[in-house]
Amino acid sequence: MPAVRGVIDRRILVNYRVDPAVAAAALPAPFRPQLVNGAAMAGICLIRLKQIRPAFLPLPVGIGSENAAHRVAVEWDADGERRTGVFIPRRDTSSRLNALVGGRVFPGVHHHARFEVHESGDRLSVAFRSDDGAASIAVTVRPGKELPADSAFASAAEASAFFEAGSLGYSATAEPTRFDGLELCCDGWAVEPLAVESVRSAYFEDETRFPPGSVAFDHALLMRGVPHSWHGRADVRG
Repeated sequence: MPAVRGVIDRRILVNYRVDPAVAAAALPAPFRPQLVNGAAMAGICLIRLKQIRPAFLPLPVGIGSENAAHRVAVEWDADGERRTGVFIPRRDTSSRLNALVGGRVFPGVHHHARFEVHESGDRLSVAFRSDDGAASIAVTVRPGKELPADSAFASAAEASAFFEAGSLGYSATAEPTRFDGLELCCDGWAVEPLAVESVRSAYFEDETRFPPGSVAFDHALLMRGVPHSWHGRADVRG
């Protein structure tokens, strides 16, 4: 895949603490949970992209879309070394083009979804529901000063460093044992904590995946206006 450039107009990371055994059972080989103070870390990335284009094309060429990725922080072994990144069991997008070519022209199968975004003053609400009904979320946030007291992370700076290091993602494909690689490279990294007024997630509230008591909301982070590029990486096989 040729490099793709664009701008992260807005990115919300909604993160949950998960019981390590529950997270491990949901992950395919070769991945295992990457733990933070004894907890697995999973979540949803809600990202609005704009000016997306092959890196060799100049502005103002480019497209925009709302997107969501369910993610689990993982580690695995390759060439005798421990690697870290994220496993992405599902991607959703407002772009029918992305849904059409995802998993074919560029990494990761994408499902089409309808997004609703509302910004009023300092309050931001993002919701989506996939066409197949399998995924949905609704979150309302406003600027925050620090992480919740029960977060697995000691500080926003510690959480920021953790997620910056998890730039390499592997997405589920139509082949159960093959995972598409895609790396996010940001021209600068800056996130800020969010105060979450409400959050509902069909994925994390599904008790068939997460038995009662095995998952809890941890925190949310916001990134805005960051130039970036996407780079395809070699597949991983289980």
